[in-house]
Amino acid sequence: MLKVKKALIILLEIGFLVGAFSCQSQKEAEVTSKPTDWKIFNTPTEASLRGLSPVSDEVAWASGSGGTWLRTVDGGETWETGVIGGMDTVDFRSIHAFDAENAIAVTAGQPAQIYKTSDGGKNWELKLAESEQAFFDGISFADENRGYVFGDPVDGLWMIYETLDQGNTWTLLDSLPKAEEGEAGFAASASSLSARGDDIWLGTGGSYSFLHHSPDRGKTWFRYSTPIIQGESSQGIFSLVEVDNEEIVVVGGDYLKPEDTDKNWGVFDKNTKAWKEKKDTSPRGYRSGITYFSKNSWLIAVGPSGSDYSENGGGFWQKFSSEGFHAVFKSRNGESVWASGAKGKVAKLIF
Repeated sequence: MLKVKKALIILLEIGFLVGAFSCQSQKEAEVTSKPTDWKIFNTPTEASLRGLSPVSDEVAWASGSGGTWLRTVDGGETWETGVIGGMDTVDFRSIHAFDAENAIAVTAGQPAQIYKTSDGGKNWELKLAESEQAFFDGISFADENRGYVFGDPVDGLWMIYETLDQGNTWTLLDSLPKAEEGEAGFAASASSLSARGDDIWLGTGGSYSFLHHSPDRGKTWFRYSTPIIQGESSQGIFSLVEVDNEEIVVVGGDYLKPEDTDKNWGVFDKNTKAWKEKKDTSPRGYRSGITYFSKNSWLIAVGPSGSDYSENGGGFWQKFSSEGFHAVFKSRNGESVWASGAKGKVAKLIF
C-alpha cells in the first residue's frame, strides 16, 4: 500500500511539472509571438494593386491598374480576375467587399466612377459617374449598408459621397469639410478615410496635412493640424486606422523619399483631441498603408521599402520584412492580415 501511495505522489509531481512547463511554454510563446514575414501568392496578373478588401481568411478581393479586379475564395491558393466594366485603361484603387459575391470598386483619376458587382465579379454595374473635376481617393464602410467615398477638393471643399444601401445609390454630403489651397488626398492605398459608428475621419496632405473629423455622419466637421511632414505635393498622411476606439494612428511621409523616416507617423488621442508624444522609433520609411490587428494588438505598416509592426501602439516600431506593398488591411472577421502591391503581389501575414 505504501508503494502505491509513493507511486501516486510521484505521478502527481510529474503531472504538476509537465503542466507547469506547458503553461510556461505557452506564456513564452504568447510573449514572443510576432509577425515573421508574408506568404506571397501567385496571382494571374501583373497589375499594380492598391485596392484591397479581405473578408475572411479565405475570401479577399483586390483591384488596381488596367481595370483589374481579383478574387480568391480559398485563402489565396487560386484567383479569379477580370476587367471592371471593360475599363481596361482605368486604375481602380479603392475596393470594398461585402462577401464573396458583392463588392464596390472605385476609380482613381478619370473617369471618376463607382461600380458594383453582385455575382462575384462576372458583371459590374455603374453606380455613379462624376464630373471631370473629380478624383476619388478612398473608401470606407461604417456598417453593412452605410459607406463613404472621398475625393480631392472641388471649389475649396472635400468631395465625400455617402451610400445607405450597400453602394447601389450615392449622395454627396450636404456639409463638406473645407480644404486649404494645395491640400490633397492620396489614393496610394485608399485608406486615409475611416468610417466607424457615427465618426468619419479623413487624413490629408500636400501643402497642408490635416486630420478632419465628423462626429455625426458628416453633418459637422472639425480639423486638427498634424505632426506629419507636409508642404509638398508628395507629403502628408497616406493611411490611418482606429485603435480600440481610443486613438487614430496615421502614417505617411514623402513618397518621393521612400527610405525617409522624418515625421512619417503620429497618434491622435480621440479623448483629449491632441497628438501624443512619440517615442524614439518610427516606421522605417514612407508608409502608404496601416492596419490594426486587434487579435494580437499589432499595428502593421507597409510601404515600398518594407513592412513594420508595433505591439504597443507605436511606442516601438520594428521592421520585420523587406517586402514592399501599397496597402494592408485586417480581414473583416479579424482573423488575418492581407497586403497588396506592385506587379500583382498579394500576401497574407505569417505569425
